[in-house]
Amino acid sequence: MTQPIRLLIVDDHPIVRDGLRGAFAGTAEFEVVGDADDGATAVERAVELRPDVVLMDLRMPAVDGTEAIRRLRQQAPEVRVLVLTTFDTDQDVLPAIEAGATGYLLKDAAVEDLLRAVRSAARGESVLAPAVAARLMGRIRRPVSGTLSQRELQVLKLIADGAGNREAAAGLLISEASVKTHLLRIYEKLGVRDRAAAVAEAFRRGLVS
Repeated sequence: MTQPIRLLIVDDHPIVRDGLRGAFAGTAEFEVVGDADDGATAVERAVELRPDVVLMDLRMPAVDGTEAIRRLRQQAPEVRVLVLTTFDTDQDVLPAIEAGATGYLLKDAAVEDLLRAVRSAARGESVLAPAVAARLMGRIRRPVSGTLSQRELQVLKLIADGAGNREAAAGLLISEASVKTHLLRIYEKLGVRDRAAAVAEAFRRGLVS
């Protein structure tokens, strides 16, 4: 008899965890061996229980899903992680996949799609929600970003430290209009639309610390 696929469910909402348990309860193909409500507990339980697949939410208090995926890759690399979340922005998708997620599914997926994704993840196959796959393809097809100039890096670091346009201008002895121009160029080169996304992307790329 084939062994069931062992699952660990990670989500900070009890009702979501209960709902997922119910989705897998109707078949002997799956066995939910435990759950967790934050990333740190998820890592501890995964190391202890050694599930085949971890269903991982991303936005949780304390240790988030992406950091938990990163830790699992180091402490239990054989465990597959299937992200199950509401969010499909670049700031969510790319770090999770880079951290080592096997797949990325959205919570509006049909139950049958979820079961199919878990089967695929257990085999080590990549699984991506259509919206996520389209986002990644768009990212790949995007023209290669230019290198930030020294002045653009200075502006970006000040913005990352919480400076407004006026403060950045004063700190660099340039006009606010120049700061705005530099920011527009930074957005274009980093492939983002606003300062918050620019700061997040800068941290991801290691441009600021």
